[in-house]
Amino acid sequence: MTLNTLQHSINAHRALLSDLLGTALSDYAGRILPHIGESERLDECVRRVFGTLDYCKYVYVLDANGVQISSTANRYGVDAESRGRDRSERPYMRHIKDASVEFNLSEAYISRNKKRPSVTAIQTIRDEQGQRVGFLGVDYDLRELPHSEVIYEEPSQWRQIKGDPAIRSGLFAQQRVESVMDRHMDTVMSVHEALVLDQGVHHFQVHFSSSRTTIWHRDDPYVYRLLSNEELIDPNICLAYPRRPYFERAIVPKVDVGKVLHQFKALRFADETIYLRSASLNIVNGKVGLNFSCDGTHYLGYDEFLSKGLDFWFGADDFPQAVVPAEPLDKPQLDHVVEEIAGTGCMKVNKVLYALEKGDTPARLEAFTPEERDYIYHELKSVMDVYDGGVCSI
Repeated sequence: MTLNTLQHSINAHRALLSDLLGTALSDYAGRILPHIGESERLDECVRRVFGTLDYCKYVYVLDANGVQISSTANRYGVDAESRGRDRSERPYMRHIKDASVEFNLSEAYISRNKKRPSVTAIQTIRDEQGQRVGFLGVDYDLRELPHSEVIYEEPSQWRQIKGDPAIRSGLFAQQRVESVMDRHMDTVMSVHEALVLDQGVHHFQVHFSSSRTTIWHRDDPYVYRLLSNEELIDPNICLAYPRRPYFERAIVPKVDVGKVLHQFKALRFADETIYLRSASLNIVNGKVGLNFSCDGTHYLGYDEFLSKGLDFWFGADDFPQAVVPAEPLDKPQLDHVVEEIAGTGCMKVNKVLYALEKGDTPARLEAFTPEERDYIYHELKSVMDVYDGGVCSI
């Protein structure tokens, strides 16, 4: 099982691209070596390489210091003006101080000229004694490279995102003002339930403070529709949409849609200072989104959302909207823990990361607070970036 995170999905695809591009460039580097000091012959070589490589935008040769010694080959021919250009500080040459690197595929970056997402493959050129004498560089437009046909699947764990600090700092100076939607809450929630259960709506976002809702319909999922409060308090709105059976792709049980809406209402009215401003539900991925008056936003599964009572949100010690500053972390102690875990090897580190991403707490981290575990998690993720390609399966 591999870690299902965005970064690991990216790294896995980078590893595939490295395999695809590295083999070809290694062969071409050997052909370029005899002409490394001859400008005209070097231009012929880069033109020939460009003509045989798939997907590439530019091909050039650098000396051992990262200074370009050939013209740049492109689809229109060769550009001699780029000779003498120092590329040693560009993002794709960060490995230049490590003489042991044979091939490097850069992280994606925005190209200097075309302002396009790009990557650059750099192949080291060595002489007969194994000394590094230059580099073969090939630039690629990220859009034109082969891409994975499998769409990234977002992890299901609870995510909390802090909002505007200015709003948080003035939180206790504000108070909820009754909106038009607040005065018709029961009707509005009933209309939402009917739209989801019987009229084909699979995703909605309701804005309580501004009395409006955005909906997405299964028959036209690429277009969102805006409903004002005047429309939402009129049950006739259901006649504007075709009747549809409950969506077969939904993972939220029909009976729980009303429960989610009821919990939205409770969070809206539970407190006059910290209250729900907007909320969303997607019945296909089961995600609930919550945005509170402190501008804190939460994304979590519908089942986890329903399992939390109002005490969790507003009264318990682990109140997630709290704005009291946290105790400072003992980073030297936590760094020592990170080093110990990292020393157990790639596979065991990945198991710890995977458990934390699922919301589980590994036994060796049970004594730590959520904030300390979060610090350990992100430090371990940084450690894993050291591994070649960032890919290490469990």
